[in-house]
Amino acid sequence: MLTRLPSRLAALFVGLWLYGFSMALMVVAGLGLDPWDVFHQGVAQRTSLSFGTVTALTGAAVLLLWIPIRQRPGFGTVANVVVIAVSVDTSLALLPELDAMATRIPVMLFAVVLNAFAAALYIGAGLGPGPRDGLMTGLVARTGLSVRLVRTGLEVAVLASGWMLGGTVGVGTVVYALGIGPLIQLMMGLLNRLGPIRGGGGAAPAMSVPSVAREDCPAR
Repeated sequence: MLTRLPSRLAALFVGLWLYGFSMALMVVAGLGLDPWDVFHQGVAQRTSLSFGTVTALTGAAVLLLWIPIRQRPGFGTVANVVVIAVSVDTSLALLPELDAMATRIPVMLFAVVLNAFAAALYIGAGLGPGPRDGLMTGLVARTGLSVRLVRTGLEVAVLASGWMLGGTVGVGTVVYALGIGPLIQLMMGLLNRLGPIRGGGGAAPAMSVPSVAREDCPAR
């Protein structure tokens, strides 16, 4: 059973790396990205920065917004910024371009499923939320608004901004939005059957699905 810190760290880093790889798969599929990645891609296309660099810089900027809402990052929060950025740039450098729709559609679908599995891994490690979800939960705590309302507001804003900058919005965006929440919950249930990740010393509690996962988005 994955109850000790080394196992949780392994789940964190494997999950983050696979998350970055799934992001790269969505990019090469070219059928639409999740809202934050539409923004990342739009900024990358308007600058000389790589996709991963924009992802990291956006994460760092979001962390600065934690200060006025009194959120505290964990080790996993910092790792999230660094590992995903390295993973997505490395993966984009290695993955081939895809032209045939018969290939791009399965790659997009696989990317969404892999994204959910990766998110379940690092959410379950319980070592700190991603910058974007920490912003969301902090705003919920400070404003009293619902998670769904705050999450929707944030993602509509970044999606619109990314689209105007030239980021890819398409069927993949819709598939991701509708599928990621249920898939994360499914993946966390499957991982619980193999053994809980969180805890340390004695019996560990099973991985729970945080509110951010139930609200259709991984903790990133």
